[in-house]
Amino acid sequence: MYALGIDLGTTYTAAATWRDGRVEIASLGSRGAAIPSVVLLRSDETFVTGETASRRALTEPDRVAREFKRRLGDPTPLLLGGVPYAAEALMARLLRWVVDEVSTREGSEPDSICVCHPANWGPYKLDLLHQAVRMTNLEQPVSFTTEPEAAATFYAQGRPVPTDALVAVYDLGGGTFDAAVLKKTATGFEILGQPEGIERLGGIDFDAAVFSHVNRAIGDKLDELDEGDPAAIAAVARLREECVEAKEALSTDTDVSIPVLLPNLSTEVRLTRAELEAMVRPVLYESIEALRRALRSAGVTPEQLQAVLLVGGSSRMPIVSQLVGAELGRPVAVDAHPKHAIALGAAWVASGAGAASPAVDRGPAAGGTAFPAAAGAAGAAAGGVGGAVAGGVAGAAAAAAYPAASSPADQAVAHEGQAVGIGPSAAAFDDRQAGQRPAGELGPQYDEPPAERTMMMPRAGSGDWESAGASALATPGRPDGGSARPTAPPPESGGRSRVPLMVVGGALLAGAIALGAWALSGDDPNEPADLVAEQADQDTGEQADQPADEPAEEPAEEPAEEEDEPQLPADEQCTDEIMSNERWVCITSATITDGELVIEYEAEWAGSTPNIDGGFHVHFYGADESGAEPPAEIMGSHASSDERGDWYIEDQNPSVHPLDSNQVAALGGASKVCARIADGSHALVPDSNSAFKTGNCWPIEEN
Repeated sequence: MYALGIDLGTTYTAAATWRDGRVEIASLGSRGAAIPSVVLLRSDETFVTGETASRRALTEPDRVAREFKRRLGDPTPLLLGGVPYAAEALMARLLRWVVDEVSTREGSEPDSICVCHPANWGPYKLDLLHQAVRMTNLEQPVSFTTEPEAAATFYAQGRPVPTDALVAVYDLGGGTFDAAVLKKTATGFEILGQPEGIERLGGIDFDAAVFSHVNRAIGDKLDELDEGDPAAIAAVARLREECVEAKEALSTDTDVSIPVLLPNLSTEVRLTRAELEAMVRPVLYESIEALRRALRSAGVTPEQLQAVLLVGGSSRMPIVSQLVGAELGRPVAVDAHPKHAIALGAAWVASGAGAASPAVDRGPAAGGTAFPAAAGAAGAAAGGVGGAVAGGVAGAAAAAAYPAASSPADQAVAHEGQAVGIGPSAAAFDDRQAGQRPAGELGPQYDEPPAERTMMMPRAGSGDWESAGASALATPGRPDGGSARPTAPPPESGGRSRVPLMVVGGALLAGAIALGAWALSGDDPNEPADLVAEQADQDTGEQADQPADEPAEEPAEEPAEEEDEPQLPADEQCTDEIMSNERWVCITSATITDGELVIEYEAEWAGSTPNIDGGFHVHFYGADESGAEPPAEIMGSHASSDERGDWYIEDQNPSVHPLDSNQVAALGGASKVCARIADGSHALVPDSNSAFKTGNCWPIEEN
């Protein structure tokens, strides 16, 4: 049994499946999980969609339809090979193809389907969408949800969202922009006020701006081409694709070169991120104004928002998160694959489990210790943890305690079970405070048992790590929130205190005396007590004859010898526990050679092929000498964006990247590199204990 969520986007279409409480992106294409929203009518009157249609459009441009979602409700039909088609009819073709493709890959049809639509669509467009679904002749029940609700539902599955918390959704997709304010309810999310949108603002408009920049740079050479020449048509189509790829590359790079291969010209045009941002900044300000209108309609101020969710492929542009965060002054949550967030949320809705997102309606309890957020950053509050973790142990003496947030704005810094600002980059700590991370639920499938942890912070301007304080986890059964480890009293004289070791040594000595007395007792049941007393007297006398320091020295050394570290540190071992997982990764070497970082590893993929675009793959991140900090649980998209660490994704073995690459920069100059298995949505895969122990760490060495 599985449920299917579908996001019919203006430029791309994505789908996701829900099965057994987990969602994952469905791979629709050969080059990526999402496919172009393109339909082509072939000369034999059959239809092709997606990548095939986009490829054939280079040679049959008069038979293809793109961006028809923008045309929904337009009485003027689209012409494919001279044949008129309404936009809803083409949407039906695309929707049917998606369902059939997923059914083929899954081996059966879905039990239920959910289709998303913009929140600002009125009754007329919604009726046309319903008509499109009817034209597919699907037998399964089909539900509908707005794109902001789907995005918020997926966001809530990865981190706790308190009931009555307010979130805003900033959806900048390929062809349209939507903004909405939502309130968390006991059963899901509801939209407050009137959603706002800009009908013709999205990635394709940014693509056109880049294309215009290239045209100006080459002196309007495009105007000299013969519009009827097939070679010229194909060359221009290729140039448009190069412009799209350049725009997307500038989300991670600072400059690109766009190849221009025309019948009358062969050259390259350079484009920098600053130039692209100058092109799009004016319209982005319009989108922020639309978001402000949505806030006013809902009667909500920015300070009341827990977070602003950025979804849609175009929201990956760095300037988007910068502007939204600066203008509203609220935490900005960006998913690793924002174009997939809506489909993943729709899958939750289709399953009927979308309302089961974790809620954080905790009252105050003893033992909670709050750490306020630093100025200008989204902080987190950590409380004592007593008893069971999420889904915990029946009959536990104490439950997890978290400070109660008095308002949605306060709740933004009172996340349950979240790491607090731990990442390998020193810059990440410049304006936020590191605190404790209580064990607890990170959302469905991400529960972790309590564990004592010392937070590590990189020193400013270096990749070294320094302690930021030990975690204060309450001992199970102790509602007072006491430390799980007793505090040693101060030494009576100078130097290190030996009191804890003396206590342990004394206990060991007493046990040895008792065992020896019993062994000498023979068969007389009355003899052991006498022997024990006599032996104790002898021992006492012997100790009295010895110098004062000698009795403490012998037992003090014994536990110290037992605590010797193994030759290979625990975090570097590829243990049976790691290899018992369905998928695992173990680093075998990490060396800097000839200006490159080379990481070799062994991995088990359970028959699948590693793929960073929609498949299982590896997340590499930097860590301290112990391999414990930053914790693995913040190294995936399941973690809250304001607490998420830095990592890079990999599906090649060995992983080889130049030292000046973004991948190596993500390690933050750490002394070790760690690896974990991630799924197609870049969320870490839990292990059999609902933690994230699917890989090991390894020191980085220089040859």
